[in-house]
Amino acid sequence: MIHYRKIKRFLDLSFSIILLVVASPCMLGASIAIRLGSRGPVLFKQERPGKDGVIFTIYKFRTMRLETEKNGRPLSDMERMTRVGTILRKLSVDELPQLFNILKGDMSFIGPRPLMVQYLDRYTPQQMRRHEVTPGISGWAQINGRNQVEWETRFKYDVWYVEHISFWLDLRIFFKTLAIVLIRSGVNQSKNQTMEEFGVVKNRTFRA
Repeated sequence: MIHYRKIKRFLDLSFSIILLVVASPCMLGASIAIRLGSRGPVLFKQERPGKDGVIFTIYKFRTMRLETEKNGRPLSDMERMTRVGTILRKLSVDELPQLFNILKGDMSFIGPRPLMVQYLDRYTPQQMRRHEVTPGISGWAQINGRNQVEWETRFKYDVWYVEHISFWLDLRIFFKTLAIVLIRSGVNQSKNQTMEEFGVVKNRTFRA
């Protein structure tokens, strides 16, 4: 497994360079559409925990409006979603800037998705094992339900991946991810939000 992880980094580096070249026209088109479609920056940047919980900045194309409320009422994620953003998410084009994260070594193509920094103190010791490997654009949890799977189940999938990481498993996840993107399966958990916050029960945030 240790030997494969070294090869995995080489593969990530090689394919991220190739895909950045190939996807550059698409990324340019998306950047222009975002800029023309709504006010705000092209890229969405946010701190996320990576391998061993080390914090890094993740890049995505911005898919939401900057406004968070209207007439004093908080707006849901889906209400903030722009028309361009909806298309980018359906096609998973919003994830393309993460190729730069892979190039830098913050992320891999395959691995547990990097989640919010504030979740770190909410994990159980077993769930925290998801940070033993480099986070990825897609992972075992994503091909087994994506945003439609409950948090506890997603974490079980993440830990299972950590325990079984291999070239053939990554290859399986890669091709299954392509199929999911093509049929646009499981992008949103519901019509009101992309994914409920981990640790929130009955509108209250869990505190360990």
